[in-house]
Amino acid sequence: MKLLGKSVIELKKLLLSKQLKVEELYDYFLNRITKYDKEINSYLSVIVDSSDQVIKNIGNLSGIPVAIKDNFCTQGVRTSAASIVLADFIPPYDSTVVARIKKESGVIIGKTNTDAWAHGSSTETSDFGVTKNPMDYSRVAGGSSGGSAASVASYLSPIAIGSETAGSIRIPAGWCGVVGLKPTYGRISRYGVIAMGSSWDCPGILALNVADVALLLQIIAGRDPYDATSVETPVVNYGNYLNTKKTYTIGIADEYFNDVNEEICGRIDQCIQILKKSGHKIRKVKLIDPKYAVSVYTILQRSEVSSNLGRYDGIRYGSDRSAFGKEAKTRIMLGTYTLSHGYYDAYYKKALKARQLIRNDFEVAFKDVDFIVGPTAPCTALKIGESEKYPFFGEMMDKLCEPASAAGIPAINLPVGLDKKDLPIGLQIMANHFREEDLLNISYQFEKETEFFGIKNQMLKLYPD
Repeated sequence: MKLLGKSVIELKKLLLSKQLKVEELYDYFLNRITKYDKEINSYLSVIVDSSDQVIKNIGNLSGIPVAIKDNFCTQGVRTSAASIVLADFIPPYDSTVVARIKKESGVIIGKTNTDAWAHGSSTETSDFGVTKNPMDYSRVAGGSSGGSAASVASYLSPIAIGSETAGSIRIPAGWCGVVGLKPTYGRISRYGVIAMGSSWDCPGILALNVADVALLLQIIAGRDPYDATSVETPVVNYGNYLNTKKTYTIGIADEYFNDVNEEICGRIDQCIQILKKSGHKIRKVKLIDPKYAVSVYTILQRSEVSSNLGRYDGIRYGSDRSAFGKEAKTRIMLGTYTLSHGYYDAYYKKALKARQLIRNDFEVAFKDVDFIVGPTAPCTALKIGESEKYPFFGEMMDKLCEPASAAGIPAINLPVGLDKKDLPIGLQIMANHFREEDLLNISYQFEKETEFFGIKNQMLKLYPD
């Protein structure tokens, strides 16, 4: 039976109809990981012996293997956040996201690579080696959820969990050619996720198609008593909502096309015309330049990093602070500086005010439009090592993603084909708070209309069974 490239929903039907056994499916992905991941390095840990997990074809996931970013605690499985500080840390409990996946008979197949502590936009800061882009091994997969994106793109997992602070799902999704959803802040519980920036962190999903994202979001979204920042907003049936044909008003902001590669701009314009021909209205909107979100993120995120990493003193668990990498040390020092006496008002407090202005700016725009569409990243995947040319590489690559994260609104990356170098291009769609069902609806419409320009088939040709 040919399984290559099948969606989670297709695999689920095969499992439920008894045409495929759960153990057979699990072994299929284990074999693909063995065959391809030595080169890609998308996984840090692979659960070869699944006997400890309850594998049943019941529940909404029916035994589907799921890859988990290595900053989500998994009971009995090493969770390192790609840092040697936690190289031997084995959590005694599951994060809420993992627990909800297991409850619906999802099977954790492994933990995926990330920038150490999720500090980065290329997965190059991982203490366990860079994850390579499945389309070109000389290039990065993006970060910090690069391992999750690469595992899905090369079909070493049918779906994966990532986390995003300001582009860490959308950038690798865009650079690897997969769908990547960052939900509204608080839509999915952060309990059991190794914190980077607590007021920014959002668990999210990477998959080959929109329907699979909707299925998994249905399972992991919702209020969690263990996370005070999770919200009571009801979880709708995202899958059912996909089939409701709706017409939307789509906003285009010129500010999101500044300093973006011309080929990317051309493809995004083409996508906008496709949406227009599908019956959606296109309207120009004016937004605060994303460069201001870069400044806000740099100050606030570093401040929260310095606080969150303070717990890693080597006394309770992990190694001492001498094991921190260069990127972590840099962020700790900058964050401590902006929180110090005499600089708090000048930097941290001012950044908080600017963040609120960005949020207000989006709220005004969403009175006139349902979505804002633009590029996910200013360029396609860079060569390994190129990040060293940029003092603030992550901020420059995440520039177009950071405003949505600052405002806490949901956003999604959709793959829209390849550039002249055969590298994936990403389209970003942003929506108002808790409008994930509409965001998935418009994304599903776009997928049906374009089939993402055939990017999945082009990718999987490189990774046959």
